[in-house]
Amino acid sequence: MAGNEWINGYLEAILDSGASAIEENKPTPVKERGNFNPTKYFVEEVVTGVDETDLHRTWIKVVATRNTRERSSRLENMCWRIWHLTRKKKQLEWEDCQRLVNRRWERELGRKDVTEDMSEDLSEGEKGDGLGEIGIDSPRKKIQRNFSNVEVWSDNKKEKKLYIVLISLHGLVRGENMELGRDSDTGGQIKYVVELARALAKMPGVYRVDLFTRQVSSPEVDWSYGEPTEMLTMGSEDADGADLGESSGAYIVRIPFGPRNKYLPKELLWPYVREFVDGALGHILNMSKALGEQIGGGQPVWPYVIHGHYADAGDAAALLSGALNVPMVLTGHSLGRNKLEQLLKQGRQSKEDINSTYRIMRRIEAEELSLDTAELVITSTKQEIEEQWGLYDGFDVKLEKVLRARARRGVNCHGRFMPRMAVIPPGMDFSNVEVNQEDSAEADGDLSALTNSDGASPKAVPTIWSEVMRFLTNPHKPMILALSRPDPKKNITTLVKAFGECRLLQELANLTLIMGNRDDIDEMSAGSASVLTTVLKLVDTYDLYGQVAFPKHHKQSDVPDIYRLAAKTKGVFINPAFIEPFGLTLIEAAAHGLPLVATKNGGPVDIHRALNNGLLVDPHDQHAIADALLKLVSEKSLWHECRRNGWKNIHLFSWPEHCRTYLTRVASCRMRHPQWQTDTSVDDMAAEESLNDSLKDVQDMSLRLSIDGEKTSLNESLDAAAVGDNPDVQDRVKLVMSKMKRQEKGTQDSKVDGMPSTDNISSKYPMLRRRRKLIIIALDSYDINGAPEKKMIHIIQKLFKAIKLDTQNARLSGFAVSTAMPISELTEFLKSGNIRVNDFDALICSSGTEVYYPSTYTEDNGKFCSDPDYASHIEYRWGSEGLKKTIWKLMNTSVDGVKSGTVIDEDAKSSNSHCLSYLIKDPNKAKKVDDMRQKLRIRGLRCHLMYCRNSTRMQVIPLLASRSQALRYLFVRWRLSIANMYVILGETGDTDYEELIAGIHKTIILKGAVEKGSEELLRTAGSYLRDDIVPRDSPLVAYVNGEATAEEIANTLRQWCYFSRNSKLDLSKSLNQEYSFSHRLKLFVEILYNFESLGCVDLSLIRWVSSWVAHSVLSFPSEGYNGYGRARLEAFEYTLMVGAAFQNILTTVISFTHFIVSPKKFDSVIEFAVIASSLLLTCSRLRISILQRNGDTLSLPLRNRDAQS
Repeated sequence: MAGNEWINGYLEAILDSGASAIEENKPTPVKERGNFNPTKYFVEEVVTGVDETDLHRTWIKVVATRNTRERSSRLENMCWRIWHLTRKKKQLEWEDCQRLVNRRWERELGRKDVTEDMSEDLSEGEKGDGLGEIGIDSPRKKIQRNFSNVEVWSDNKKEKKLYIVLISLHGLVRGENMELGRDSDTGGQIKYVVELARALAKMPGVYRVDLFTRQVSSPEVDWSYGEPTEMLTMGSEDADGADLGESSGAYIVRIPFGPRNKYLPKELLWPYVREFVDGALGHILNMSKALGEQIGGGQPVWPYVIHGHYADAGDAAALLSGALNVPMVLTGHSLGRNKLEQLLKQGRQSKEDINSTYRIMRRIEAEELSLDTAELVITSTKQEIEEQWGLYDGFDVKLEKVLRARARRGVNCHGRFMPRMAVIPPGMDFSNVEVNQEDSAEADGDLSALTNSDGASPKAVPTIWSEVMRFLTNPHKPMILALSRPDPKKNITTLVKAFGECRLLQELANLTLIMGNRDDIDEMSAGSASVLTTVLKLVDTYDLYGQVAFPKHHKQSDVPDIYRLAAKTKGVFINPAFIEPFGLTLIEAAAHGLPLVATKNGGPVDIHRALNNGLLVDPHDQHAIADALLKLVSEKSLWHECRRNGWKNIHLFSWPEHCRTYLTRVASCRMRHPQWQTDTSVDDMAAEESLNDSLKDVQDMSLRLSIDGEKTSLNESLDAAAVGDNPDVQDRVKLVMSKMKRQEKGTQDSKVDGMPSTDNISSKYPMLRRRRKLIIIALDSYDINGAPEKKMIHIIQKLFKAIKLDTQNARLSGFAVSTAMPISELTEFLKSGNIRVNDFDALICSSGTEVYYPSTYTEDNGKFCSDPDYASHIEYRWGSEGLKKTIWKLMNTSVDGVKSGTVIDEDAKSSNSHCLSYLIKDPNKAKKVDDMRQKLRIRGLRCHLMYCRNSTRMQVIPLLASRSQALRYLFVRWRLSIANMYVILGETGDTDYEELIAGIHKTIILKGAVEKGSEELLRTAGSYLRDDIVPRDSPLVAYVNGEATAEEIANTLRQWCYFSRNSKLDLSKSLNQEYSFSHRLKLFVEILYNFESLGCVDLSLIRWVSSWVAHSVLSFPSEGYNGYGRARLEAFEYTLMVGAAFQNILTTVISFTHFIVSPKKFDSVIEFAVIASSLLLTCSRLRISILQRNGDTLSLPLRNRDAQS
């Protein structure tokens, strides 16, 4: 250690090598080292697995130590630390290698099983080939012929009026002034989905596009992210130039889920995804009904497709697609398995550490579930399909080709399915790209003609041009342009070396490197600082001063000018990245007339095939890079040819072309949607009942307001002045009031005697249509043999009694049972406890595969009939034939492929057409759900597999069936809001137990009611955690002792129904604070949105809060606009916020669930304001010309003059 010269050499070697060189170095095995050379060893063997920045900081501390002995001691400790990190990396590499070997083995076994199962249907020529060879010849030719028969989306589709749903959950999404780069969640995906929504809304045949995202009302972010809706673009016009309709266009719809006042990174959103699903489902149902009235002839207009972006949105889209039975499309953007592979290769974190940081296993499972459900997966490049999606259990390129070929020939696939992959490059907006395609001085690169005139001052040029040209001795030479962040993966250092070692290239061209923005290199991240330092050293080493430009700052708006500067000098754009997933900058450069030199790895291959405007190179070969650049710069004819090709083909990457291809591909999917028809008369009856139940005292409301905006007495009558002279509004009010009075007269003599009896009710529809609350008993309490325990009977009886105690809500409350038992066993069990089956409105049996309505669907012999609509609903991708054979084989085979005896037996008594039930002989030998699900996906089989009844049964059910999805089906089918459902559970249960907790429904967990469940058979080691599914400390979950009395259970139910007296006093105190008008308005909106989550509403509190906000609006302080945080805000935006909030409260109070607030039909807001009374003042007071700012009149876009006056 004397002198420590070797460590000085080691440090210098690290700084000289740079990150890119480190990546290229291959470690030399220890046993082949020969004579120990510390510098070579640590650079080549160790640094690949060590954070060199961290070591550098340690080295700085070491050299600052003046004591020689202490310095030597620290250096020795540092060496041992490096040695430990190296050993750890070797261990992780070995584990990764073993994992890949096991995955390959599983995939080969799966392919072998598939080949055996389908061999009897193969032709003689196919039987001799393996799975991989089946799809090589004939399918490929047929794919091309098949696609040519698909009708390309065109203008003749204008008669279609489609409703499309896009989902992008994480990040901050808004239409204008996007904060791209604010954090890792707010990046290119946000811009892409917003532009996609706008572009789709402009396509012929598309009526409305909703982009769903998370509503964030947090002081950490701008207030605009808390707005419920935001219009992106108006709807297009029809052939006659007439506006399509009031709800047409593209909108951002923000659904509240998770902590309302906190902005969360995407890794922490997973437990709340099901809350989003339930909220989005409510909006889609409302919108479908509203669109049905506008363009659907009274029938709901269901989404044409639900498109999820990224894993979290894919998970949500899969659940929504299953609940609505409409097609799903997925775009991964970036994939979890690929990221896991990259992180493991770095060797710095174990799989457990990675999962803890990134929730990577939950993300991967969401992507696998998305593959299970998706009809179509959209990728940017073929490389993404083969090298990224090919890592997933649910997708196999070879098997996908085989199944597609068999499906075209009409050959049985035995229930196997692989989603279709479609390469559709992202679209771009070229409207702001100014390209001169003529051979003028500007186009030919005469830069001097642009920068100087004879004897005159230089012409005005963009500031960034001057910033670049100040680096260059001769700025008129062709410019080689590279634009990327300073990331080692972008391979900028190899480009500089290629330029520095080619003297001829230096004579002919300049090099411009746009490497992000920087102030101080020392303050940058480790990787960026390393790249920039290496670049500066290389410039000095090759003496490239005056030939290389590397400006410190540029704005996003400067990027087009940078491309223009390179094009005017007849330059070349280069992307030398080791791997480029897509390469958006290549398209931008081509649009500005720049030929390309790009890496041959990844997306640039597809871009080059489409544009044919440059050369592809090996990014590791700096001589090849230099030769390609020299060829384009020196051969002018080639340069012009590449430029013309780029301009000629650039339209392939425009948004209209992207959307045309997108809609063509989606149209080729299997279209499906709910098949049942709406019964108008029954719907009207339900609406009348709802009005009577919720607004029977609306005539006594204390809030009386005048239309002219002046303060009036709160006790003044609501007379004709309130509605003006508009007869339509008056008729609407009279109609609503007459319905309320007529229904009230018919119900005055009704009594609530315990539970509602349904025996005397004759209807072809179940009582669920009349319910406002539903208590779902989903206790999984079974003995060691899987038989239901008697304590469940006592709990059911106590729940009946608890509901009877609340006479006000008993008539509106119903009961359901959700269980793994078949209907025959369930009815016998209920009869054994003297419980009438007809006391239940719904029975969800066999783990969610059958739904019964005891009071309605029965045969002549009294036998219950399952809901036929639900049976057809869950049929999607159900392949019982292939599943039976595969399940039996997998369960009775050990890990090493040897038969381990019979572990399961068929349970015919519990099976039905959509449920394969098996008896578990030995739970210790049963494979975990995760393990079985992986094996089934590899074989192309899609289903839900679960263990139930105290681990004594295994049930395999369709992909769209489950007990939690059955609740969403009841919402979709019978409009019984999920927010008004109360699920009764134990502390454990079947393996689908966690799914029953998450969501916006209320959950009561009875402690001690279930002693042992089946959850131990759910997950394998290293899988995602329960906290990734179920949110901690949810206000929607309450715990009650299993021995609680009926009164205690009733009190627990009441806490969700009404504000307590103390809460009301606290609310009053907070509202009476001296807040600004804008703050009070936002607080009022928050209060309104909280009402819907209560399940039922305290009308006196609604009137009280409405009176408060009315007073606030009438007071309307002069700081109203300035205090809201926007320089200029039109008056109607205030009203829109309040109106959108009232949409939720009206859904509960009036049950006009089809009403959607639209800024294009504001008179509808006025009409419903009359009905709601308090909203009338809020809308009318904010009228035309009541406010002026900077001398400009602010106006409301109302068509109703009476509403304005």
